Amino acid sequence: MSTPIPITNALSAATPSPSPETAAGRVERIAPPEAAGMRADRFLADAIGSLSRSRVKALIEDGRATRDATPLTDPSETVRAGARYAIDIPAPVAATPLAQAIPLTILFEDRDLIVLDKPAGLVVHPAPGNLDGTLVNALLAHAGDDLPGIGGEKRPGIVHRLDKDTSGVMVAAKTERAHRTLSEAFANRDLDRAYVALAWGLPAPTSGEVVAPIGRHPGDRKRMAVVDRGGKPATTRYAVQRAWGAAVARVECRLLTGRTHQIRVHLAHIGHPIVGDPVYLRRTPAAARSLTAPVRDALLAFPRQALHAATLGFNHPVTGQPLSFASPVPADMAALVALLDGNAP
Repeated sequence: MSTPIPITNALSAATPSPSPETAAGRVERIAPPEAAGMRADRFLADAIGSLSRSRVKALIEDGRATRDATPLTDPSETVRAGARYAIDIPAPVAATPLAQAIPLTILFEDRDLIVLDKPAGLVVHPAPGNLDGTLVNALLAHAGDDLPGIGGEKRPGIVHRLDKDTSGVMVAAKTERAHRTLSEAFANRDLDRAYVALAWGLPAPTSGEVVAPIGRHPGDRKRMAVVDRGGKPATTRYAVQRAWGAAVARVECRLLTGRTHQIRVHLAHIGHPIVGDPVYLRRTPAAARSLTAPVRDALLAFPRQALHAATLGFNHPVTGQPLSFASPVPADMAALVALLDGNAP
């Protein structure tokens, strides 16, 4: 396979791009006077010529676009004449992922769906940078011929995702009907879902709601943030289950909305970032000072966000039967709790 060659163009909106999306790279456009007032996503889609507006919108929301070298986060922003717009187009992903035999912990399975306990470190869906070795690859191998498929393709239906380094309960659909019904349940929050996190410090009050809009970080497209403009409404309900002085708390979180990195962003926003979070834990927390050196060092060295999808309950998408599943915190998080309790081996 040949390596895509990055391309940089500075053309008006009326000039079609000679490069289809399969030629991954950076595309730039200088907005002509007649483009002023257009939506940014529409302007870029029309200028490029080979991408739909919805595809460009998704790329903007993924933090892949800039205006005059400043992150462009709102696809509906009106175009400014003379401004230089740029967008990074990722390499295409194969339409049909390969089946790969990857061990899975299955909690429940029937002809319509599969519930599993996802380990930390497992990416859910193939994407640039993780083209294989994902949960989708594993499900294709696991289900085999017992997978009617979604949309005419023999593939599992991913109705919700967990970050690569977040562990816990997930459900995937095996049929079109199950996929549609489960997707509606998640969209309407017609289910019971709780996460457990180990967070720095002790939230005050010890239970409540974080209501703060989330959008792409204005200075770092790989991060999300609480933003004043262009963010989507987001609400997280939390309750402290245990606390080790004012140093660390075990916090249960429930999502009233479903935004990227929502729990991680909201806990960091109120001053209680998750232990080990490589993105939102930006410095050594003051709360760590009250811990003994061995415990403090172990928590600061934890290699992932200490976040676990502990429970998931929903009605079966076909039979309507109530289903409920739980997963204990994995061994690495349990080891941190043992250290905090002073019971580590």
